[in-house]
Amino acid sequence: MSKTLFITGASSGIGEATARAAASAGWNVALMARSADKLEALASDIGDRALAIPGDATKLEAQEAAMTLTAERFGGIDAAYANAGTGVSTPGTETGDPQEWQGMIDINIMAILWTARAAIPHLKKTKGHLIFTGSAAGRMHIKGSIYGATKWFVHGYAGNLAEEMREWGGRCTVIAPGMVDTPFFDEPRPDKLKPRDVADAVLHAITANPRNCVREIFLMPND
Repeated sequence: MSKTLFITGASSGIGEATARAAASAGWNVALMARSADKLEALASDIGDRALAIPGDATKLEAQEAAMTLTAERFGGIDAAYANAGTGVSTPGTETGDPQEWQGMIDINIMAILWTARAAIPHLKKTKGHLIFTGSAAGRMHIKGSIYGATKWFVHGYAGNLAEEMREWGGRCTVIAPGMVDTPFFDEPRPDKLKPRDVADAVLHAITANPRNCVREIFLMPND
């Protein structure tokens, strides 16, 4: 029976690449994002293995409903990937926009908590796996970077959750890429990592032998 991967932020970039890679590897994929048109087009392109669930990952109720739909469609959930994230237009504490901070915290921090909260009841049934998109910015101090601070939370929480999930045979991994050439940036970054590089890391973690909890994968462009 095919395994099932749930992905937030699935309509483009890393989420899209991971959906395509997982489906090619034989996984069912449940795709959640706010961009309904892009999501439906991606699901149509992938085919029967894909389920599009338009929704807002910053809402716990939306993620709970999406997990339920996923489990009903595919018979369970084996892995959930909290990938949705954003940055800010104006960096720094004194010059930054507090409204932007709140929106970023809602997506980069609260949305991964909601993914974990909504997924764990399903993952306990399969001894499943949680994956978070962290960042190189969550492994080093960058002057004035509130974005980086949100990723420090992701890295810390992933480690703590891995310890919690050990109690029932689950696993948790944080994927920490450096700069990736995605729509996250206004200008193309052709010399940086590609979304497929991150997708390959996700697949490595979730297909590792169950005795092996790959807790972190740190990727940097070789430029």
